[in-house]
Amino acid sequence: MESKVSARLKQPLAQEVIEFIFLPRLNREFFANFELLHQINLAHLLMLDEQGILDKSTSIQLAKALLKMQADGPDVVELDPAREEAYFNYEAHLIKLAGQDVGGRLHTARSRNDMGATIDRIRARDFGMRIGTALIGLAQAALDRAGQYADCVMPGYTHMQAAQPITYGYYLSALVDAWSRDIDRVLHTLDTANASPLGSCALAGTSFPIDRALTSSMLGFSQPLANALDGVASRDFALELSAALAIMMITCSRLVQDFYIWSTPEFGFLSFPDSIASTSSIMPQKKNPAVLENLRGKAGHLIGLTTAAFSTVKSTHFTHSGDSSRESTRTCWEACEEALKALTLMKLLVERVEPNRERMAARAAEDFSTVTDLADLLVRKADTSFRDAHHIIGAVVRQALDQGLSARQITPAMIATAAREQLGRRIELREDDLASCLDPHGNVAARQSQGGPAPKRVLEHLGEQRARLDKQRTVIDRTARRIHDARESLQERIRALVAVEAK
Repeated sequence: MESKVSARLKQPLAQEVIEFIFLPRLNREFFANFELLHQINLAHLLMLDEQGILDKSTSIQLAKALLKMQADGPDVVELDPAREEAYFNYEAHLIKLAGQDVGGRLHTARSRNDMGATIDRIRARDFGMRIGTALIGLAQAALDRAGQYADCVMPGYTHMQAAQPITYGYYLSALVDAWSRDIDRVLHTLDTANASPLGSCALAGTSFPIDRALTSSMLGFSQPLANALDGVASRDFALELSAALAIMMITCSRLVQDFYIWSTPEFGFLSFPDSIASTSSIMPQKKNPAVLENLRGKAGHLIGLTTAAFSTVKSTHFTHSGDSSRESTRTCWEACEEALKALTLMKLLVERVEPNRERMAARAAEDFSTVTDLADLLVRKADTSFRDAHHIIGAVVRQALDQGLSARQITPAMIATAAREQLGRRIELREDDLASCLDPHGNVAARQSQGGPAPKRVLEHLGEQRARLDKQRTVIDRTARRIHDARESLQERIRALVAVEAK
């Protein structure tokens, strides 16, 4: 018994090869890629017809068979892993419908190599639009909450130590700026993937007079790839998408970790509704942050999937091969699916978590995060250098900690004593100036510098952020419209070809 796909091979596939390579590949790819393979076949057929590479009668018979396959769907195709993979199974069913001679002519002037590369670019393009849309949705949800909590004062942290007061809205707005860059990275993959390898054939093009620009436009690409070898050798667009998703999930994981800490009773800054929590099998009092822990794990998965893709491609020859072209993209599609799930959970989290305004403000007032303004006050009111002011206020904080006092209990006398010890001169400050500096709300409101947490500044920046998201959504909408119009035109042209027979 010979191979089912080539007379070159005089032995059938070993059962182990079928079981461990081709059956899993067939199950993984056939249903996922059926419609994409169908679109490629329609575009390729129309090009062969218009270029006169196929006669009209053959083109019409093939068009009718392809339309029937599209209408019937993938479930009617009898899958046989001994045929190696998705395309040969697809082609076998097409030959069954159109006959050996006619069905076998569709593969003129192409290879599985350029077909597979085209499918991968279409998948990357479609995932990029879906992920970009989901990420914009997350960012918009965060902006809505940022506007609601622009005046919700809380401690800001560096090194996980109280630093300076900020607001919860300011924190969310900062995340949106980071997510906007993540969106830009995802959108860049749309440009990277936006060129058609179809017509590259195995790696060296073809001697048939094909029109690659025509198939490119019919599949919604802006242009064909310039070099046929690059067309089948490169999956850098998938690597770029994977890397963008890993970076995105790192950003998400940092918010998740903050929420994880802030929701503990020790902090008490945030609370979650029961609908996004879990409980213990033994401890009845437990309310566990299940969503947060899932998202932290997903971030690790995406980093691992991206690393696997890079490792798979590394040191492969710059041409088509199973590892560089097939195995390397497997993890990208898995990463895309996981990213979409994670973004849905992230949006749910951002929308439903509730900050405790009173608790946050109290901690900001008590934990010395306001005292940088005392140093600034000395610079403005007492003609000290900032470094000397830093020493004075540092000594005051040390005294307060030793005496068990909170920041709000610092007095002008404490500052005067520390100034005499540090500088050899007494500094007198007014009670009201001191109180204004130590009030976290006033502290935040005073930070009007560009990028600062003053609520007025935050609200102004939210408008800029929304405008940026609108522009990014426009890029996705424009890409989606181009692809939709191309698919509609492709279907119209194939129906027009079939209609020629009836005239």
